[in-house]
Amino acid sequence: MKTRPRLTRRHKTRGIVSVEFALLLPLLLGVALPLYDIARNVQAQMILINVSREGANLASRAAATYPMQTIMSSLAATTPPLSMSGKGMIYITQIMGSTGCDAKGNGCTGTVVAQWKWTGGGDGGAASKIWNCSTAGTSWATDGSGACNGLGGKTPPQPVALLKGKLSDGQIAYAVEAFYVQTPLVGAIDLGNGVTTPALSPDLYSMSVF
Repeated sequence: MKTRPRLTRRHKTRGIVSVEFALLLPLLLGVALPLYDIARNVQAQMILINVSREGANLASRAAATYPMQTIMSSLAATTPPLSMSGKGMIYITQIMGSTGCDAKGNGCTGTVVAQWKWTGGGDGGAASKIWNCSTAGTSWATDGSGACNGLGGKTPPQPVALLKGKLSDGQIAYAVEAFYVQTPLVGAIDLGNGVTTPALSPDLYSMSVF
């Protein structure tokens, strides 16, 4: 006879805990999912930074030895868990200081000598932020090299703002851009009273020069 009240109280306690958990679950998810999204973006951004840095280093040292597609494919192979072939893109742009140099090498404007686009890229095929092939009579090659045709000896030279005044006449630099599209798991959250949390951008980007 004495055990029934105890069992009843125990069942009531379990019921209260279940109700409390059900009420708190949306709040917990509302906090956990954005934090997870931020962690995913930080991880992806760090991977892109490594790709662009290592790519610029490789391009400057191995451009005469290996095709640019080989270099870019090797870089993409180091990016798991990112799916560069599905949502990423890589560009390599060769820039030379040549236009507007005075006798002391000051005032040089970088000009695009060559540009390559990774042929294994996927939906993240954003256009280069440095300079776009298909302008000024240029076009992407269809032979698998990923090169921008029509740049060699282009008159007038194609200037870029990147490295302006930082390259001496004839000095060569390689800029590597890495793009990735990572769709957030959650968008902006409405907190009420016209207050919403900021939404993460799905477009990630990194650029390095060597």
